[in-house]
Amino acid sequence: MKIYIVYDSEVGHTEKLARSIAKGAKNVEGTEVFINHVNNANIRDLVHMDAIIWGCPGHFGSISSGLKAWIDKLGSLWAEGNLVDKIGSVFCTTATVHGGIEATLLNLITPMLHQGMMVVGLPANIPGNAFYGSYYGIGVTSPDEDTEDELSHSLYDKGILLGESLGKRVANMTKIFLTGKEYLSRK
Repeated sequence: MKIYIVYDSEVGHTEKLARSIAKGAKNVEGTEVFINHVNNANIRDLVHMDAIIWGCPGHFGSISSGLKAWIDKLGSLWAEGNLVDKIGSVFCTTATVHGGIEATLLNLITPMLHQGMMVVGLPANIPGNAFYGSYYGIGVTSPDEDTEDELSHSLYDKGILLGESLGKRVANMTKIFLTGKEYLSRK
């Protein structure tokens, strides 16, 4: 089972979240994880993946320009139906608590739905998420590097840990889907 994680990151917060998601996915037996910064990611690699997770810093409630430009290159994959029935999930970081996390996550999900992908979020029964409330994927508020505010750092650290939960959930849901697909193909 192959999972591809594509991220855009400016100062490293989003990359750290992407690596946490990868760590969680790798904890599921049989999972192979590929992770790339958007500048190095090849859209053709997606064809060979079972699940795709992408994320970026939120820019005014929307997708960063780097990831948006990459997503805009998926037209040929859409025309060929190459991403239909793949599992998808999303993540983002913002600099402020109300910095557009939810809007960014929804904007990241929309292209997946256009591609015919099945989106996996993070439910409230995941420990820590009922409080954190990151249901559409993972949205994390990143502290300013110069701040000593313990609350900001604590929320960021909890969000990074939830990234592992998302990676594990995506891997498990992908495994369930592929097992069911294989079973149906034998009938």
